[in-house]
Amino acid sequence: MHTDEHENVIEVTDLRRVYGGGFEAVRGITFSVARGEIFALLGTNGAGKTSTVELLEGLAAPAGGRVRVLGHDPHRERAAVRPRTGVMLQEGGFPAELTVAETARLWAGCTSRARPEAEVLELVGLTGRAGVRVKQLSGGERRRLDLALALLGDPEVLFLDEPTTGLDVEGRRDTWELVRALRAAGTTVLLTTHYLEEAEDLADRLAILHEGRIAVSGTPAEVTAGRPSRMSFELPDGYFLGDLPPLADLGVCGHESDGRVVRLRTRELQRTATAVLTWAERTGVELRGLDVRSASLEEAFLGIARTGVPPLEGSRERGKEVAA
Repeated sequence: MHTDEHENVIEVTDLRRVYGGGFEAVRGITFSVARGEIFALLGTNGAGKTSTVELLEGLAAPAGGRVRVLGHDPHRERAAVRPRTGVMLQEGGFPAELTVAETARLWAGCTSRARPEAEVLELVGLTGRAGVRVKQLSGGERRRLDLALALLGDPEVLFLDEPTTGLDVEGRRDTWELVRALRAAGTTVLLTTHYLEEAEDLADRLAILHEGRIAVSGTPAEVTAGRPSRMSFELPDGYFLGDLPPLADLGVCGHESDGRVVRLRTRELQRTATAVLTWAERTGVELRGLDVRSASLEEAFLGIARTGVPPLEGSRERGKEVAA
């Protein structure tokens, strides 16, 4: 029986995971994912992403805290959860001599209420490769096969671990469109990815893990809100940073200069850019290498990775997560 569409289908409360020797990989995290939502877990290597996802998938019991998927403990009540979830691992490890169609057929035999194999192969663009042996597939095609098998049971909750690794740009975009279509049909998606553009483009909400804790969480816009936008350019010979109008008057909150290359940080991008370009036009200066960028998830991620400190104006959920 499906849960109500407004309920959270994933609930994580003060979750901890400890490995042999006492290493605490997950150090008390709390988050929830609603039905039909795409939620991304981000973090540097060793931040605790895979350890967390394995607990959600029921592959291990937590050392502390509570996790519920579709209202059940995924470890103790695995039989109630597993038929309603799909899992795409980082590496499928399929028999190399089987063809794509044979692999899908074998997997369907182990899947409750499996969809037709041809249907899922078409979804991921592998219809024309159905007769090809797994060992002959490219890395990107193997990722497509991984995704096809995760979709065989028409899951209510889909776990995607680095789903587009190895895919070319077109394949990555096709996968994004498929994930969006699954969300539109009511599937809940939890994904890990090291492609920050992917998280920014796909996720309704996300969390950035750092050393086993959630440093910041919220919508992509909320997470990036605390990071300044950037403007950089090169001044011509004879001009230097001090020739610009007072930076405070331009709305600049930080700056660097390297010779004639100027880099400005601002929380008022339109005001800063307009003022700088107006000054350049008035003085007849050409700003070479002009680059103007809004705050990005990449900057928020790198800032946390370097210092562990979330943006100054982080998400509404940040305090709760850090305290957890």
